[in-house]
Amino acid sequence: MTAPSPLAILTVAGGRGSRAGEGIPKQYRSLLGETLLARTLKALHAAAPQALLLTVIHADDRALYDASVAALPAALRETILPPAIGGASRQASVRNGLEALQALEKPPKIVLIHDAARPFADPALIARAIDAARDHGAAAPGVPLADTIKEIDAAGTVVATPERARLRAVQTPQAFDFELILKAHRTAASQALEFTDDAMIAESSGHAVHIFEGDPGNFKLTSREDFLRAESLLLNDLPDIRTGQGYDVHAFVAGDHVWLGGVSIPHDHGLAGHSDADVLSHAVTDAILGAIAEGDIGSHFPPSDPQWKGAKSSIFLAHAADLVRGRGGMIAHIDATIVCEAPKIGPHRETIRASLAEIMGVDIDRVAVKATTSERLGFTGRQEGMAALALATVRLPG
Repeated sequence: MTAPSPLAILTVAGGRGSRAGEGIPKQYRSLLGETLLARTLKALHAAAPQALLLTVIHADDRALYDASVAALPAALRETILPPAIGGASRQASVRNGLEALQALEKPPKIVLIHDAARPFADPALIARAIDAARDHGAAAPGVPLADTIKEIDAAGTVVATPERARLRAVQTPQAFDFELILKAHRTAASQALEFTDDAMIAESSGHAVHIFEGDPGNFKLTSREDFLRAESLLLNDLPDIRTGQGYDVHAFVAGDHVWLGGVSIPHDHGLAGHSDADVLSHAVTDAILGAIAEGDIGSHFPPSDPQWKGAKSSIFLAHAADLVRGRGGMIAHIDATIVCEAPKIGPHRETIRASLAEIMGVDIDRVAVKATTSERLGFTGRQEGMAALALATVRLPG
């Protein structure tokens, strides 16, 4: 296949779909620590690194979108254009995205239009889409139907049985000559015509639409069951399961608070340390680094380096989490224990869990925080300092 001339992939992410749960649009729901939109954009970039990526979002979702994009690798972010704001329907949203591409100094020759809720578009599918757009001008991926289809009337009576061999379930990305689909969208808008997909819009303007081979694995995530299926598939790609342990100690000094898991906890002492002395974050960081055999905090952030004096330990923890993601892996679980006589950890436990989860970019149900005393034995029992222990379970590609 020859290299395509300028290519753009327009991802539609302006819907309000909430059947997947969690009370937020499904494209921003977490899927093993990354939003669905982020996973979709990563898949598209991996399949077509030369493509410009434009996402159409709802006007109310800019903060959610920005957070999703901020977590993506720098090389991917460089290919992402500012988002377009969607309209009252999917069709209007796509048109807004196409107009945004038309406003570029060099509009694309080919555009692929994809659903944000399809994170499993692989390189072979994208390559077929690009070829189909070049060869036919308008094309869509389709998969054969496994079940017999019946057409019924209002009373539920079968009126026809279409020949199954001639039917296809159509997916995205749908692929087009850019000028062709832009003109078709403008025509449909001027005539107040509404269609359910972009292939129908091309058809309405008199363009033949070619169906190329789709991919059954390129399914759309709509329900909670779809997300569970997606999580299972992603976990199958991470069979290398590792465990690391971390331990840290800091002595009490004069002060009025301690940092634990990125949360300031009122106390009649502070903790001594080169950084902010967040004993819990340090233990968790070392546990993660241990799981991926990447040394310890000191090897990444030497205490001899003055730039880390007084630094927030969230920097260290986020770095460790980024190392895991950089290897294509995920943090599966964190189990941490704080050892101290005081302060009381119970009232702050959920806040600490939420903070750790946010710093690491994982779901809160993958973070456990416990606390215990040492029955007044040892340095913690004498309230000379605090200790923390942590176990990290990490999954990496095989």
